[in-house]
Amino acid sequence: MDQPEVKPHTHKLSRRRFVRQTLTVASVTLLPSSLLSSCQSVPALTAASTNVDPMDQALEMMANLGPFSNHGPMAAEALVALGRADKVLEFVAAYKQRVRLPYPATRQLITRENWRSALGDPGRSADWVNFFNRELKQAEWQDVLKQWSDVLAPGLAAAAAHGLIRTAHAVRSLSVKETDLRRRELAEGLGYWAAYYQPLPETKHADEKGFKPAAAIEKVPLLPDELRRRGGSIMVALRGLESFQPFAGVANLVEIRGNTDQFLSELTETFAGSYLKVVNQRNLITLIHCVTGTAGLRSLVPHLSPATTQKMLRYGWQMAAGLYSIAANRSRDNRPESTETSLDDLIDRVVASREEHAIKFTEACLQEYGLNRKDIYLQAARDAISRL
Repeated sequence: MDQPEVKPHTHKLSRRRFVRQTLTVASVTLLPSSLLSSCQSVPALTAASTNVDPMDQALEMMANLGPFSNHGPMAAEALVALGRADKVLEFVAAYKQRVRLPYPATRQLITRENWRSALGDPGRSADWVNFFNRELKQAEWQDVLKQWSDVLAPGLAAAAAHGLIRTAHAVRSLSVKETDLRRRELAEGLGYWAAYYQPLPETKHADEKGFKPAAAIEKVPLLPDELRRRGGSIMVALRGLESFQPFAGVANLVEIRGNTDQFLSELTETFAGSYLKVVNQRNLITLIHCVTGTAGLRSLVPHLSPATTQKMLRYGWQMAAGLYSIAANRSRDNRPESTETSLDDLIDRVVASREEHAIKFTEACLQEYGLNRKDIYLQAARDAISRL
């Protein structure tokens, strides 16, 4: 069978469990429980629905939306993590009014024998989701995640990291409560990742340079303007790196051995700072994904083997560095002066915005702030809310 073997400064911190508990975490391998606060029962939007859990009800409401560019399930889970489960159904109802994403047709059955030929084929996204739905019915979701994270790690840039991000939100939701709808959402995330699988150029078997992310980011070669692809998707823009030989060594710049949680904090802090330094309206979404993508790794690594964790960290760094390379300009420095930011205010503002990117980015920044109390996360979240 042609498939890998499955191996069995002081801020106002008053947002109840979200803030109280995250700031008491000294060292974690799983996400803080406060970021996964229990779903609160709210009235169903329709009498036909039998779900009372707002996360499951949200997934049920969005079941017919196609996977590409569907931010709804991710933002809904982020709202739960922010302690605002009571706003999930309101958000989903508004989201469905303005987003039309027809579900793609199936083409050909993907099996454990023929999956390689479908890898990286966006036209097979529905086939991939069906494949993972079958896999998740035959094995524990943790085992499926462990196996396929190892296979898909080199393609973490898939759909501008949305495959990773959607998978991460699904995993975090499943870690709280296992339901068929949440397993289906994991199949959507993994299917999205596999269908849009996009490896970036790398020099294989080269020695690691051993830099910390904050130093390594200064050594990432920026894609020259003449090679940058204007218009189109971020995925198309990333293809510009294929003919940019200096980028091939980027994956080897950082030291990934050591404390995983510390490395992830260094990674997210670096890219939150980079976001503030070079953000403008044109590169906003690309730079946001540098943070939401790397923050999403934190949900996956507790379920992975040590070897797969190392791969995920390496390619997670490379993915974010690739997005930075196609979007950044070192001649700019837009970092605002540090000002005190209330977490209550950030959460209230982003919930009111109903903007899916702002919700996901703010939640990722606050997750990371809870583990690494650096103002840069709060400044980045505040800036994104004001721009989106």
